[in-house]
Amino acid sequence: MHTNYHPQSTEVRTPPVWPRKWLNVVILALLVSAHPVTAPEGHAQDSLSEYQVKAAYLFNFLKFVEWPEEAFADPLAPIMIGIVGDDPFGDALPQVVAGKTVQGRDLVIRKYRAGEDLRGSHILFISGSEKKRLPQLLSSLDGSCVLTVADVDGFLEEGGMIQLFSEQNRVRFAINVEAATQAKWKISSKLLSLARVAGGKGKEGGY
Repeated sequence: MHTNYHPQSTEVRTPPVWPRKWLNVVILALLVSAHPVTAPEGHAQDSLSEYQVKAAYLFNFLKFVEWPEEAFADPLAPIMIGIVGDDPFGDALPQVVAGKTVQGRDLVIRKYRAGEDLRGSHILFISGSEKKRLPQLLSSLDGSCVLTVADVDGFLEEGGMIQLFSEQNRVRFAINVEAATQAKWKISSKLLSLARVAGGKGKEGGY
């Protein structure tokens, strides 16, 4: 199967850096508000690029799910944030996770190239460039504890776990609860209360 994606596999440990002005807006809106996993509303979200907002979502998902013990080699193992396909985040995702930990674990970003084993990631963003390969990619993760995220239409129907989508010029998200249950990770009720919830294979669809 042909693909235009041929970057080198890289693993990046993000050192502490001073956050940019937009990052302060995101973190305050996400972590201090009554609904800590929602994207910034109104002018706050309007002032950010689409993938700055999505990077903030990706980081916050990490704090509201719980992986089974077997997902980590040891108590100090980092949480691996994987990206497969063209990276749409630029420096937005490294800026969001820089110097932060989740559940006492460091955060590591790894970019995967086509054909690599994706099971080493704990949360995996599947880029839109990989839409034609979705069935193959998701099938390769069967039986794993990897939390899959994408902003590709039909992602939940293919068996993906969290789909980001736009509604009224805002970024929202939907969760395939059955897929999440099969992956053995627990979803916070706070996260579920803010999501559109779908059953097996994204039965509510249309995102």
